[in-house]
Amino acid sequence: MSAHKRRIFCLLLLWPLMLFAADSNTASSWDQLSTEEREILKPFQERWINLAPERQEKLREGAKRWQSMTPEQREQARKRYERWQSMTPEQREQARKRYERYRQLPAEEKERLRRRHEWFKSLSPERRAELREKWKNMTPEERQRIREKRWKSHDVYGERGQRPRAGESGRPGR
Repeated sequence: MSAHKRRIFCLLLLWPLMLFAADSNTASSWDQLSTEEREILKPFQERWINLAPERQEKLREGAKRWQSMTPEQREQARKRYERWQSMTPEQREQARKRYERYRQLPAEEKERLRRRHEWFKSLSPERRAELREKWKNMTPEERQRIREKRWKSHDVYGERGQRPRAGESGRPGR
């Protein structure tokens, strides 16, 4: 990725942070930024002094976050950005709605979903593709039955939702 594309990418990555700006009354000059911040925020250089102090602060926070990322985390962020860019407006709206639903979930449910996602990622690419294809070919009713079955197994057999081995009841004291 060229330096120019990297700057544009950083700009687009940091843009949402500008929406949730913190209170700050004084703007900072471009020269007050560290060398690293200036490199990351270069797309804003020409208009930096005209940005609201809140936006400047949020951009600086985003630049600091970017700096603290490992190369793997940065690559992951780039991939997420590329995937986002390839989505249609309708797909983006669906993703926003799913994220908002996720944010509203209780902490325990979020953790269950994170564990389930990690499990799915641990599968071989072939197995993931097989499961995706199977899911895609199911009717909405079949999908709902699978969801209900998962919920029941989650409730009955503990946090991992695994069935007991032969000879075990799966319940304490039995």
